Amino acid sequence: MNNRKEYLKDVTRIVVKVGTSTLTHSTGLLNYKHIENLIRQLADIHNQGIQVVLVTSGAIGAGMGKLGHTIRPETIPEKQAAAAVGQGILIHMYEKFFSEYGKTTAQILLTKEDFEDKTRYLNAHNTFLMLLSQGVIPVVNENDAVIVDEIMVGDNDTLSAMVTNLIGADLLIILSDIEGLYDANPKTNPNAKMIYNVSEITNEIKKSAEGAGTDLGTGGMATKIKAAEIVVASNASMIIAEGSVLNVITDILEGIEIGTLFQRTNLL
Repeated sequence: MNNRKEYLKDVTRIVVKVGTSTLTHSTGLLNYKHIENLIRQLADIHNQGIQVVLVTSGAIGAGMGKLGHTIRPETIPEKQAAAAVGQGILIHMYEKFFSEYGKTTAQILLTKEDFEDKTRYLNAHNTFLMLLSQGVIPVVNENDAVIVDEIMVGDNDTLSAMVTNLIGADLLIILSDIEGLYDANPKTNPNAKMIYNVSEITNEIKKSAEGAGTDLGTGGMATKIKAAEIVVASNASMIIAEGSVLNVITDILEGIEIGTLFQRTNLL
């Protein structure tokens, strides 16, 4: 892949997933500097005529901060309580920031059942398309306040990939606390090298995805590889990039080689 700008020039609908580590400080409280940078970029991209869906983590993390917890809850009731508090904080924050740029948002909370049941799948699909056609930016999260293991997607990397498939998006951008996929774990191996382009998800690529993510989040690199498999199978592309970098989304869409690009299967 020598020319990302040419590769991404026809993108008209994107999903952006932002992780807890980007949205919050290590204390669990919201990082408004990063959030404002994110919203400004998405609003500007939307002004260019590109439809945008935001898949956000952070409900449990935001709830933790509000409730005074410093360690991520372990039991399901504790997680659900934190999520119930935090989800309201998140959507209020997104609505406030987006409205400053003249954008309308909608909250959509999903579970695995919404993708597995045909009627619910079609209803969700139609809701998304109607919102997008009206210039709305959907803000999506898993419904952590009520889910149990049986209806849990489990992580928002996978959820964002499923949403990409659901709405027929061209590109999924996953923003993380790491700048992309390495050939080894950069947190433990100082000689690890960045992989900028992946044309095929091989067993070697999967083996590179070791590591467990951060204390506040749930997704490591392995979940991102799983997400990439879902995305490329639906003939879309995916990019993993560091969410705290200024203007990272704008730069990606301008064709700058940032992060790891997983190329769609069909390049025609």
